[in-house]
Amino acid sequence: MTHAASFGSELTRRTVLKMTAGAVLTTALATPAISQGRSDKILIGVPSSLSTAYGVADDTDHLNGSTLAVEEINAAGGVLGRELELYTPDVDKLSPESCRQAIAACIDNKVMAISNSFVFAPIAAMDESAKYKCPYLQGNTQRDATAAVKKDPVKYSHVLQTDPSETNYGWTYPIWLKKMEETGVWKPKNRKIHIVSEQVAYNQTILKAAKESIAKHGFEPAELTDIQYPVNDWSPVIKRLQEVDAGAIMINHWVAAEYAAFCKQFVANPVPGALVYLQYGPSQPEFLELGGLATEGFCWSTVLGVYGDQPGLTFRQKYLARFPEFSGNMGLVYTGNGYDIIQYLKLAWEATKNPEDFAANVKWIRDNPYRGVCGLMNMNNEYQEALHYPDNGFSNQASEIEKGMSQLFVQVQDGEHKIIWPNEIAEAKLRPAPWWA
Repeated sequence: MTHAASFGSELTRRTVLKMTAGAVLTTALATPAISQGRSDKILIGVPSSLSTAYGVADDTDHLNGSTLAVEEINAAGGVLGRELELYTPDVDKLSPESCRQAIAACIDNKVMAISNSFVFAPIAAMDESAKYKCPYLQGNTQRDATAAVKKDPVKYSHVLQTDPSETNYGWTYPIWLKKMEETGVWKPKNRKIHIVSEQVAYNQTILKAAKESIAKHGFEPAELTDIQYPVNDWSPVIKRLQEVDAGAIMINHWVAAEYAAFCKQFVANPVPGALVYLQYGPSQPEFLELGGLATEGFCWSTVLGVYGDQPGLTFRQKYLARFPEFSGNMGLVYTGNGYDIIQYLKLAWEATKNPEDFAANVKWIRDNPYRGVCGLMNMNNEYQEALHYPDNGFSNQASEIEKGMSQLFVQVQDGEHKIIWPNEIAEAKLRPAPWWA
């Protein structure tokens, strides 16, 4: 898949995102119980990728989930009789200056809170927000950012990461391999793991965590192959995968369109018997759209995702009723996160009776964990990040699923994403991949 093709797909979603942003102002109309005065509205900043060639899919999901929550709350009378409204400044996730400017725009517009999916320059955004200190809830999934919170809890007291950090991808990966081996479905031909890794800090942190964990669970880190976005041709990578011939393969990347291209090239020339894991990116709708039948059997995971339990299924139904264009290919990560954050803020504002009291609302959120459609957000810890389940033996873990947020391990089965582990919320069992025969 060429970069141009990926860019074209993202343009389609950028159009959807712009339409959604505009729809917030027209569909979230005040009911008779809500004050009609614009100055009395509660404005929530939702920085979103509107003009870049990346990040649009996740931000479309996040904004749609936020929109659904706002519309539900406004239809029920708002918060304290006040209407909610979203403000969506454009952001380039890879640019520290753009991240800073997006937060500055939120501050200039006097938002009562900021809900952000993620940026790759989190500290720049956090530093800008520290001048204002409204509740800043995000799904950044980055331990470097939460470590900064731990180091300076006064400066970053208002910054709350609603999901576990990316370190858990590396720490939990070999545990998942063992669980899949225990099913008897995957019979590893060797204990070797071949990791293909992108160069951004996010992926490098995952790589470091994987190296810390792999040896503890009876596997061998056989080889590391470096890649760099954009990946226009996977052929050299696949050639090396075949030469190493590892029983387990981890592709540590983040761009859905490029993962789709990888799947197409891999299934045409696979590594027989290998359990192939693609880190996070398949959660984005482009993956199934562009990969089609070639995605069957590939596994992936997310530390932030809509559960397949009753609350999760109810949310999926409501989301697709509101956004039917995503039927059959709904994003299962930031859709739920955007929705959960708005609902969490609503509870805080109703409890404090004062959205303008930023410190009181931050304290309430920290002191009162919230179980949303993506699991439990308990940020009452030194990192101010959600606790991770299952416990992988490292920091900020939960020993029970209802005491933390579960990492979801997923396999593409019959063209759909199915949660296969942890068992407590699994929708299906691991299936043999087509190239295992």
